[in-house]
Amino acid sequence: MSREPRVSCVFICHDGAGDILLARRSAGARDEPGAWDTGAGALEFGETFDAAVIREVREEYAAEPREITMLGVRNVVRAEPPSHWVAVVFAVRVDRDAVAIGEPHKFDELGWFRPGSLPAPLHSQLPATVELFRGAQL
Repeated sequence: MSREPRVSCVFICHDGAGDILLARRSAGARDEPGAWDTGAGALEFGETFDAAVIREVREEYAAEPREITMLGVRNVVRAEPPSHWVAVVFAVRVDRDAVAIGEPHKFDELGWFRPGSLPAPLHSQLPATVELFRGAQL
């Protein structure tokens, strides 16, 4: 376990018409398998936030971001698994018809949902991310 906080770019993909994209975490996911979640990835050394988001959206959802909007920052300290992340949260508009599972070892299903009508179970960190999205004027 690292004793240093890491930086994560968390992104909630949306279609610009009110639906958000969630992925169900597969059995091979690092944590909370079976839970529905948004996308995220660690910021690499020297990388800009936008470059990290573009890279991760391409990797996880095989899609090109059309618009990226920063929503806020969260301090995420978890007991299980032990971790500390500074989560920089973004909204990313994508073409819903272009989205596909890019990392089947991490996700086994994708779905489009209204923010007020989400599937269960949710990843423990998802509600706070969705609240940032709902509070944005997109």
